[in-house]
Amino acid sequence: MYYAAACQTDFPAPRHRDEIAARVARMAEIIEQTVVGYRPFFDVKLLAFPEFAHAVPVFETAEALHRELAVELPNAHTDVYCRLAKKLDLHIQTGTFLERDDRYPGHVFNTTLLIGPGGILARYRKVNTWIPWEVHTSPHDIAGYAEDPFPVVDTPLGKLGVAICYDWLFPETIRELAFRGAEVLIRVSAYMDPWGTAEPMNWWTLINRTRAIENTAYVLAANQGAQMAHYPPFSWPGGSMVVDFDGRILAQADPGPGEKVVVAPIDIENLRRERRRRAGHDMRAHLRSAVHGYAQRDYLAPAGEAAISIDSLNQRIARAKERLP
Repeated sequence: MYYAAACQTDFPAPRHRDEIAARVARMAEIIEQTVVGYRPFFDVKLLAFPEFAHAVPVFETAEALHRELAVELPNAHTDVYCRLAKKLDLHIQTGTFLERDDRYPGHVFNTTLLIGPGGILARYRKVNTWIPWEVHTSPHDIAGYAEDPFPVVDTPLGKLGVAICYDWLFPETIRELAFRGAEVLIRVSAYMDPWGTAEPMNWWTLINRTRAIENTAYVLAANQGAQMAHYPPFSWPGGSMVVDFDGRILAQADPGPGEKVVVAPIDIENLRRERRRRAGHDMRAHLRSAVHGYAQRDYLAPAGEAAISIDSLNQRIARAKERLP
C-alpha cells in the first residue's frame, strides 16, 4: 500500500511560455513538501497536478497558442520533474502543457506526462477537447495518427492510466483505459463552476465516483483551484479528491480556490483481490459489448486537414447533431 496525492494549483494564466518556469518551480516545491512532510506517517508515491497547471489556452486560435505558449516535450521543465521522481522515488502525473510537435505542424495538443524514477513513461493528449472553446487538436482529428492515444503503464504502483478533464464525461474513454487494465485512473482537470463541487449539479464528484464504480478502479483526481481573476471568465472550485474502487471518497479538498493537497491510501493488492473474486457488480466482466452499436457509428467528424477554430468546431457540432436520432 502507498499514498497518492491530488494537488491543486492557483496560478495566474501566463501569456507567454517564458512564464512556465516559475510554475514548475512552485510545483516542484509542492512535490517535495508533500513527500517530506508526510514521510513520518506514510509514503506518498504518486502525485497528480491539474489541467492547465503550466499554461492556459488564453488565445482563441491555435496559431496564437502555438506561437506564444506551446512547448515541445520533453524539455527543461519536464527535466525538473524527472530529477525529482528519481531523487524521491516517485511517479508524477504532470499538469498539462500546451504541446507543439514538429511531426504535426501547426497543431497544439493539451498534454500530460507520466514520469517515474526512470524518466518519462507515457504521454497522453486530450482526446475529447472541451469544444467549441478549446481549439487544441485531438488525436482523433489527425488521419493516420500512429501513436497510442490511450497508454496504460504497468508500474510498481499498479497499472496507471490518465485522461484529461472533459474526457471523463465520455464513459467510453475511461472504459478504454480500464479495459487496457488500468487500476488507478488519474484525472488531470480544470473543471469550473457550475459543474464543480456544489449542489445541485456537482458533476465533479458525481463523475469521479461513477467512473470508479463502473470500472472497479481507484480514481486520483486533481482539479484546478485557480481564482476567477486568474482564469476568467470562470471560477474554479478545486475539490481535488481520491476515490476507491467502490466509489467511496477517501479524501477531498474543501471546495474553493487555492493551493491544496489531499492524500489517501491506494491498496492495489486489495483491488486485485476484489477484481478476481467478485461475481456481482463487476461491470467490466458483465459488459455485453456486442449489443451496443452506437459506438460503431460516427458522430463528431475529425478535423482532418481543416484548421481548428471556434467557428469550424461549431459547424462540426451542428453536423454531428444531424446524425443523432
